[in-house]
Amino acid sequence: MKKQNVQLPVINYHVAGIDVGSKEHWVAIGQNSADVRVFGVYTKDMDEMVCFLRDSNITEVVMEATGTYWQTLYSHLERAGFKTILSTARGIKNPAGKTDRLDCQWLQQLRTLDLLKPSFIPEKDVEKIRQYTRYRNKLMLESTACINTIQKILQQLNLRLDVVLSDVVGVSGLNIINAILAGERDGNVLASLAKGNLKRTKEEIASALIGNWKEELLYQLKDQMEIYNHLQKSMNNTELKAEEALLEAIAKMEISYEEVPLTKKKIQKGQYKINVSKLSYQYYGVDLMAVEGIGQNTIMTLISEVGHDICKKFPSAKSFTKWLRVAPNHKITGGKVINHRTPKSKNLLALALRNAANTIAQRKEGVLKTFFSKIAFKKGRAAAITATARKLGVIIWTMIKNQKNYAPMNELKYDLKVKASVIKNIKNALKRHKINIDDIIYKQNLNIS
Repeated sequence: MKKQNVQLPVINYHVAGIDVGSKEHWVAIGQNSADVRVFGVYTKDMDEMVCFLRDSNITEVVMEATGTYWQTLYSHLERAGFKTILSTARGIKNPAGKTDRLDCQWLQQLRTLDLLKPSFIPEKDVEKIRQYTRYRNKLMLESTACINTIQKILQQLNLRLDVVLSDVVGVSGLNIINAILAGERDGNVLASLAKGNLKRTKEEIASALIGNWKEELLYQLKDQMEIYNHLQKSMNNTELKAEEALLEAIAKMEISYEEVPLTKKKIQKGQYKINVSKLSYQYYGVDLMAVEGIGQNTIMTLISEVGHDICKKFPSAKSFTKWLRVAPNHKITGGKVINHRTPKSKNLLALALRNAANTIAQRKEGVLKTFFSKIAFKKGRAAAITATARKLGVIIWTMIKNQKNYAPMNELKYDLKVKASVIKNIKNALKRHKINIDDIIYKQNLNIS
């Protein structure tokens, strides 16, 4: 058989590919060895790269997302006026091998032929909010680790606050710990500092506060409490910075929504203390807090990870849930689905929606709770969390797209809908196997097992 040379049409002209590294960046403006240059990572090196690209008549630059190394270069090239495209490593493996030179040339070639899919990058205003939100999340994780250390030190001091109090660093717990650090050792006096609804009596609390007062452990406790208080203060300040950035973004939108009564939910520990419900309504025009399981943290993650124009970036709810990687990835061959497993994901919004789904599982009623229980009964809790996270994603996208507030279906109506679907499936199965109702009745009358 005669060999054929297949040539693909060039779609994007004047494209450069960059292999981003920690110490150097490889830039390819073509497929020849002379078309590749290496630049450093300092600002002056990036300025030289900009001059080189301009002299080569490059208007579009593509690079691979490599850790955090790409971020400064991406911003630098974007400010210089280049159309900058970021791509993930998934699906762009070079069959010719892997070297820095080959990687940058491969990226350039794929984008020239329009075979490279760009990654999602938020706008500048959203990026600012994202930085504050992610930093707050980091502070919260460090605060949680600090709480665990404090609890361990208290156990070593034989001060069993974890047994008699529901929250070691709640109001009562902090009152007692601060009094201990101030020098108080009397268990009854310490127990009297406990406030609110207590799960144990003051006598039991006093018994739990008879400790062995080791100097080295008390020093560690004091040090950890100072760290914890500093982290809490930093979290509050970061929230205010995020609120300020969000208000700036809302002001630039030049859109004002009519004020309506918004859903109020109890602020749980670790949630944002700013008025996220009002801010999100001003930003999206819908009351996202009305959705079951959705809290302040979930909404702030949505704003910081996606931004305002969610429906422009994702034209359908299906594309949105696919980006979140909470929808099944159907692989079909020969007309059959051979795999429909949900892809793994590190998407922060997907994680937030999974946490919201886990919260829904703990509810006693509601349509989403019924949905969760139905999936959990059939496929297990893990599948139910993923399916409910996907459903939440669809609800959020639909609300913002249609500018309509959440209106859940009546539970009785939902049950009837589920039953109708089951009956339809049974009828289709009977039809597929050519079974009619008389065959079933005849078999029952004969007691055939």
